[in-house]
Parts: sequence; C-alpha cells; structure tokens
Amino acid sequence: MLQNIRLIAGLGNPGMDYEKTRHNIGFMVIDNLAQYFSIPFTENRFSSLTGHGFIENTEVFLVKPLDFMNQSGPPVYLLSKFMGICIKDIIVIHDDMDIDYGKIKIKEKGGHGGHRGIKSLIDTFQGDDFVRLRMGIGHPDPGVNVIDHVLGRFCPDKEKTMDQLFTQAREAIVTILCKGTKEGMNAFNRKTLIV
Repeated sequence: MLQNIRLIAGLGNPGMDYEKTRHNIGFMVIDNLAQYFSIPFTENRFSSLTGHGFIENTEVFLVKPLDFMNQSGPPVYLLSKFMGICIKDIIVIHDDMDIDYGKIKIKEKGGHGGHRGIKSLIDTFQGDDFVRLRMGIGHPDPGVNVIDHVLGRFCPDKEKTMDQLFTQAREAIVTILCKGTKEGMNAFNRKTLIV
C-alpha cells in the first residue's frame, strides 16, 4: 500500500546569527535527518529550503522555512498546497521551553502554547491538525529573559549530548512515519532521553 507523502518542517530563524541557537533546534534536527538519510536541500521555493527523498519507505519533503520564526506559516502552507500535501501529513519540529532539555514529546493537534512559529502555522492553515515533535530546551535560568534564552546557544555540556538527542529525534520521526503518531507518543513521551 502506498503511503502518503509527508512534509517534515523544522522551524528556526535564517542567518548565521541564529545558527545553533536553542530556537533553531528544529533546523538542526532537519539538517541531521537530511544528512543521515542522504536527502540534499536542492531547491529554494516559497521562501523555504526543500529536499526530496525517502525516510525508510516513506516519501518525504524536508523543509526549512526561511522567513523568521513568527512567519513560519505561509511558506509551509504554500509548499503543502503546491505539493498537494494535506495538513494531517505534516510534521513540525520545534523548540519547547516547557520541556526539559534531553526530552522530546510528540503531539497531535492542540494550541500553540505561546510558540510564535506554531501560532503562525495554526493561523495560516486555520487549523491545528498537524503533528509536532517538541524538542525540549528548558526554561531560562533565573535572571535570564525568554528572548535571550531562546536566542542563546546551548552550553558546552549540552552540546556534547546533542548527537544523542538528534538520534532520538530521528528515531521518533521514523516511528511516526512507519508506525503512526500514537505509537511514537507511547514510545517517546515518557522517556528521559538524556540525563
């Protein structure tokens, strides 16, 4: 049986100033997927870098929207319409302060929880029926404001564990694609991946 084509979008901010910041962990996971599954980014259309290939036996488009985080919705929407991919076949990877670093959570539907990239997607699609892979970045330390926290870089101790984190995120994506979102939630949502 043929599977639906899936669109997997990692959220972040474009440009060198934002590389490897907490807010760009969605970009980092997408880059890891692209490298691991040999899916090069070959096109820039609708303000997005896109790559086309396969993860296991599922045909996918990997997407990095190049508008800033709070304008993530329109590029993903335009790409999905152009490619004929419906909202339920979209997976969005993004940072989440309400989850500790070292944990990931998979979510179906729901609100934006204050995340401007997710809000832009919900507003643009006029719906929330897409899967989210929420990458924990934790809350700011005392005295650090939210903007400085999300636009800051991971400390060296956390950077040492990021390959392990990317492996877990990759395994979560494969589980969603091959076994379904519910199975992914059961497998990953209660685990502490990195201590």
